[in-house]
Amino acid sequence: MPNISELELLLFQKFIKDKCGIVISDEKAYLIESRLAKILADSKLSSFGELFCSVYGSNDQNITQKLIAAITTNETSWFRDVTPWKIIEDLYMPQYLEMLRSGKKDKIRIWSAASSTGQEAYSTAICIHKYLCDRFINDIKLDQFEIFGTDISHLVLEIAKNGRYDNISITRGLDGSIKDRYFKQSGGVWEINDEIKQAVTFKQFNLQDTFVLFGNFDVIFCRYVLIYFSDELRNDIISRAHNILNYGGILFIGAYEMYENLSMYFKANLYENGAYYMKTRAEEGAVGL
Repeated sequence: MPNISELELLLFQKFIKDKCGIVISDEKAYLIESRLAKILADSKLSSFGELFCSVYGSNDQNITQKLIAAITTNETSWFRDVTPWKIIEDLYMPQYLEMLRSGKKDKIRIWSAASSTGQEAYSTAICIHKYLCDRFINDIKLDQFEIFGTDISHLVLEIAKNGRYDNISITRGLDGSIKDRYFKQSGGVWEINDEIKQAVTFKQFNLQDTFVLFGNFDVIFCRYVLIYFSDELRNDIISRAHNILNYGGILFIGAYEMYENLSMYFKANLYENGAYYMKTRAEEGAVGL
């Protein structure tokens, strides 16, 4: 297997940043070489330069999507960090029920902005369904919560849309009682039940693109993705997320993520050792959608 040259590395760094927004430093150059090695071998190309030429300016979306899937970090699990769903359940579900019952809202809209293979979006649907069922709430239905999952990689989204998980991924963060309640097993595959699957809509989307067509949301999950972007893109996404959140809407980021400009747009709140960020007013300086 050939080694990646300095020029090839620079070309891929720029291509990946332009295409995905992901910044890969020189210190992490090994990620490009190691993650693209299989694509290089499968494509029967002799150098990383040839691989770059095959994706740059190419209409072959298949190999481009393979590159994106290889470079993006699709680390995820069920109910990751737990606290976001506790916040929704304990603090916001009572508010949402009141809004829906009073007619203040027709739908509660939730966006999982880097949904990977779907665990985050499906965890949200399970959280809401379980809340309603466990409290014998019959006048509000799961379909009154519009849950939307996006990711830049259509390859991981195919897994999400199918709602089928292997024995390893199904156990990561998923309580056994929830697994038995919401999944059925067929051989080594666990498939989420139809009601939960139908509650989530998945769509391929690049966070560098405009958010304007999505409409407004009450909750945005943008967790463990901003850390891979440049400061400029990260700040831009935070600003645009603010613009499409309803007043009182909340933003979740990763448990250990902290960004200076969050305070320009959101009020930070703590609950059970977890943080969430609330849109409280129309702060000045927000950029376009």
